[in-house]
Formats: sequence, C-alpha cells, structure tokens
Amino acid sequence: MQRTAVTRLTSRNAHDSARRRHGPGESPLEAAEREVREETGWTDLVIEDGVLCLWEHDFTRAGVPVRRHEHIFLAYAPRREPAGDLTAAHAEDGIERWRWWSPAELAAGHEPLWPPQLPDLLAEVRRAGAPAIPVDLGFVPNGPVVRGGTV
Repeated sequence: MQRTAVTRLTSRNAHDSARRRHGPGESPLEAAEREVREETGWTDLVIEDGVLCLWEHDFTRAGVPVRRHEHIFLAYAPRREPAGDLTAAHAEDGIERWRWWSPAELAAGHEPLWPPQLPDLLAEVRRAGAPAIPVDLGFVPNGPVVRGGTV
C-alpha cells in the first residue's frame, strides 16, 4: 500500500507548511529549501520534483492586509521528526506544533488547509505522478473551506 504524507506546521494564525517567502536574490526553490531546513532541521532533503501548484491569497499580518503569491513544491522524504532544537525558530515564526498527515487525514477536512485544494492535488500526484507544469489555482479567497460537500 502506497502511503503519502505531508508535513504540516501549525502557526498561531493558520495552518502552514514549509513554503514561505523568499528573500532578495533567492529563487522560490531556494526559499523552499531554506524554509524546510529552518522549520524542520532537515539538511538532506532535496526538492527535485518541481512545483505542484501556484496560488495567491490574502491574509492579515500584524494588522496589515497582505496578498501573497506562493509556489507549493513537491518533495519526498522518510517519515521522521524534526531534527535538532527548533524552539527559537518555531517561536519566531509562530509555529505551535508539527506533525505528519496521511492522505486520509488530509481528505477528511477536519481542519482548514491552505491551499484548500491540496488534498485533491496530492491525490492526483499519487494517481498520475507530479504535474509536468504547475497547477495554477489563481486567487483563492479566504473563507470556509468546502471539501466533500461539508464546510
């Protein structure tokens, strides 16, 4: 039985994953690799499977409205815990907990996911492989997440 898992970092404001912003002179891929190192402590993970999807969304940070354009990358890794003491890094980013989610847990929709289409996108990856070109989700408004006919 094939099992795919996704890491999930829970922050004070939303459920997030290791895929934040990139700094000056840093490509989205370089930023993703850096964020994985900073938020998991893993130094051996290579993101070589490309971009799963692109999306834009709005949120408020420190009272300021922000529109973010994000690249969600695919990577395969063994199921393991974060490495090293990440207390300070997690506190700085507002990460409250870390865990793996199975495909069934993602699809169950018990908690909001960003982007909300993530369970369906990952199911398609398991069925047919990584997309040749990233799926462009465009702008995804905030609001109730609807999956499987429930909010």
